[in-house]
Amino acid sequence: MASSSSRLADHSDDAEQAKAQRLGERLVACGKLTPADLERALEAQQQLGGMLGQVLVRLGLVAELDVAQVLAEQLGVELVRREAFPATAPALGRLNPSFLIANRVLPLGPVEETERFAAAVPQDTRLAHALRLALGRPVRLCLGLESEIEATLEAWFLAPEEEGETGGVGDGEAVSEFVEHLRDLASEAPVIQRVNQLFARAVELGASDIHIEPFEDAFVVRCRVDGVLRVIDEPPRELAPAIVSRIKLLSRLNIAERRLPQDGRMKIRVHGHELDVRVSTVPTAHGESVVMRLLERNLALLALDALGFEEDILAQVRALLGMPHGIFLVTGPTGSGKTTTLYAALRALDATELKILTVEDPVEYQIPWINQVQVQPQIDLTFANVLRSFLRQDPDVIMVGEMRDGETAQIAVQAALTGHLVLSTLHTNTAAGAVVRLHDMGVERYLITSSVIGIMAQRLVRALCPACRAPVPPERRQAVAEVLGLPLPGDATLFEPVGCPACRGSGYRGRRAIHELLVFDRAVKQAILAGADADAIDAAAVGKRSLLQDGARKVFRGITSAEEVLRVARAQD
Repeated sequence: MASSSSRLADHSDDAEQAKAQRLGERLVACGKLTPADLERALEAQQQLGGMLGQVLVRLGLVAELDVAQVLAEQLGVELVRREAFPATAPALGRLNPSFLIANRVLPLGPVEETERFAAAVPQDTRLAHALRLALGRPVRLCLGLESEIEATLEAWFLAPEEEGETGGVGDGEAVSEFVEHLRDLASEAPVIQRVNQLFARAVELGASDIHIEPFEDAFVVRCRVDGVLRVIDEPPRELAPAIVSRIKLLSRLNIAERRLPQDGRMKIRVHGHELDVRVSTVPTAHGESVVMRLLERNLALLALDALGFEEDILAQVRALLGMPHGIFLVTGPTGSGKTTTLYAALRALDATELKILTVEDPVEYQIPWINQVQVQPQIDLTFANVLRSFLRQDPDVIMVGEMRDGETAQIAVQAALTGHLVLSTLHTNTAAGAVVRLHDMGVERYLITSSVIGIMAQRLVRALCPACRAPVPPERRQAVAEVLGLPLPGDATLFEPVGCPACRGSGYRGRRAIHELLVFDRAVKQAILAGADADAIDAAAVGKRSLLQDGARKVFRGITSAEEVLRVARAQD
């Protein structure tokens, strides 16, 4: 008997392999698949199991619709698209929603009346047998696209109704089944491999962020490289739920929650690089959009010497950090490197001898000997409340991730006046503009001059690719210098971008910071007390270089191009 059962099982496996081979050969014959890709898919199927069509789709070798059309012809069954599905969930009778979700099958009409069901695997004889037993009559299984069936079942049984409740019988079980299905999809080898490839590609490009974006007819992955987004992958649209679920699992987010934004983090190692990844998900009209910020865990990179300061500005910053008390602000738009500069400033201090506290949203880098607090507004753990508590912790240095409101600014001023060094960021375009912003937030001018010791504006410019940069022709050198507003040094060699394989045709590789430092000397304080605006404060700061002028010095040293500096800094000068 055992031998007979074994022969039957072997015969069944051989039959399934023969069917898979025929499906693959049909796809090759109609030009949808190459023979080499078919061999790869058959090997993956032997290792991972599953239907060949599903393996092909999940590997991204063939579109789901192409597989379905060939499979429907091979099986001799009807292919039913989403347009033919019922608009709302029909009466289920004896069937439970969890059964439909688990088996990826849906009725094409009221269960007690219709004999037609759309299934992702209509050749599954066990499914047909189960439906026949449950309904007491034969049924006819049609072929439906797996992604369309899942989306329809989700809309029927998992989407919220207007009252905020989920509808249908047995919804708790249905939700559990669907979550388990997502978890299974996210744990399959092709999805894991695809996500790993995204991280590897991003690290290879030196990307700062990965953007995973679902659209109506496409699913796109883009990376931000040197501040510019570029497409690195376009996975099949049906892989979107699995890829997003995989990222959610890695960052310990709720994979069942797709209606609200979520934030998480993970740690990964790619090509020898240890990265902290900050994950943010947002629901959109066509699915969840995911953005991942890649943070290098190598703390050696967080050093003031590595941030591209000119020597005179670096010396002034170190002098400000050596002050026993006062507020030092770094300003600029989102993505200009403000937080990185603050972390580098903290690492320049001796944390073993100083009590250093930080309040951040979120904590991006974890630094030894520093007490770091993550704000959580949902439990009223805000910047202001944490900062107020810090004053009772006997700190020497306090870092506030961002001054977002007047209350936080007032407490920071109080901390500076009572003997603490306070580091923070502010969203303003110029250093002098931060003075006006603080005043608008309710801080009196006399308190600004008593507490603030310095403000630095910062931007990031793309650095020229050293492999392909080309000298600016002699006849254009003087014109470039005039536009930048500084006299051209005699030994300066100006360069411009060209483009090569090393920089992928952009002419730039990496970024450098340009700075504008406003030190609060006697003249600046007098101008602020006199009610001066930002322009007058700038005029009072003798010797201060603007962002454009600091960028010009990097142009004269061949680090970046005049066009790049003008793009970033001219509007603020």
